Amino acid sequence: MLPPYVSRLLISERLPLIFPEGTPNRSYCTRELAASTVFAMLYIGAVEGADVWLGPVHVYRMTDTQAEDCCQNARLSYRSNLRKKAFQVPGVRWYADNTREPIRDETLREGLLVVGAVLERPDVPTTSGLPRYALKADLAALFDPDLAGEDLSAAILEWQEKHLSRSARARVSLMRAGTAGREGVLVSFPNGDTRRLVSGPSSDISKAVVEVFAAKFLEQPGVIWLSESGNKVAHPDLQLASVIGLDIEAQKNLPDLILVDLGPIEPLIVFVEVVATDGAITPRRQEALYAITDKGGFSRSQVAFVTAYADREAAGFKKTITGLAWGTFAWFMSEPDNLVLLQNGVSRLASLNVFIEAKDPLIP
Repeated sequence: MLPPYVSRLLISERLPLIFPEGTPNRSYCTRELAASTVFAMLYIGAVEGADVWLGPVHVYRMTDTQAEDCCQNARLSYRSNLRKKAFQVPGVRWYADNTREPIRDETLREGLLVVGAVLERPDVPTTSGLPRYALKADLAALFDPDLAGEDLSAAILEWQEKHLSRSARARVSLMRAGTAGREGVLVSFPNGDTRRLVSGPSSDISKAVVEVFAAKFLEQPGVIWLSESGNKVAHPDLQLASVIGLDIEAQKNLPDLILVDLGPIEPLIVFVEVVATDGAITPRRQEALYAITDKGGFSRSQVAFVTAYADREAAGFKKTITGLAWGTFAWFMSEPDNLVLLQNGVSRLASLNVFIEAKDPLIP
């Protein structure tokens, strides 16, 4: 028996619900190519337990005409005869032959297989062209057209708890928390002060930098400066800046956040740029910020730079990663215990790793 017929449109609508923000390689699991792949699996019955398998050819030779023919005979004919040279699929093909690689390598191997949505036939050699992929039965059930409303939501949640790893679920939870609707984002500072920022992804990341990053990676953290869109003086601590000798009143080109670690003998100044869509620590930005600390008489060994993102899957990270300056760090709200270091070949960076080594040896 074939699974119930379901349109590619319905699959496209459900994939982002099943694989929410924070899911590893989410784009590979939710884009149109993923919907096309899942559709083809359901169309031919390549579902766990049926001993029917899909190859990329089933996806890239599909057409709108064929896909709209939902009768069982048409579906079985497409499954059985597609690889025969004489078989003609009516209509215009969805994709060209060279789409087999992104279907196989991205959508399947790096996307749906990683998150436990698809299984791979173990007895087919890697070099073989035989079909080898099938949709997990419990995931296939989520595309039943009769499943809707609260029942669909409950079934999706049950699948996520069963199949997404603990770290993946944690990333999903953090991303969901960041996008929850509320009137402003309340930020609690290390000195006990609070400030409410306007709602938005940048404010969510800023909150995480102040409350999570600073506590994790600095000994005695303080916040000298916090800005937000449309309000560049959301939280200037001029007294703290004055104590350490940093003049921020005269500066007009400050970053989103300036943190300070008062734990070391020589305070560490951490410039942080928050990226929801754009605005990372680029080499030009790095030099402009060094000019501020150089003028204040700070050694460059007392200065570190961090670009903060929501998640590695976020569009802002993908857009800006190639422009990040060497000798800086990247930090992700969804994976708060980790840092990415862009090592520039200096034997011992004049930056945050001096203090990380003492507290949490993430960097060798």
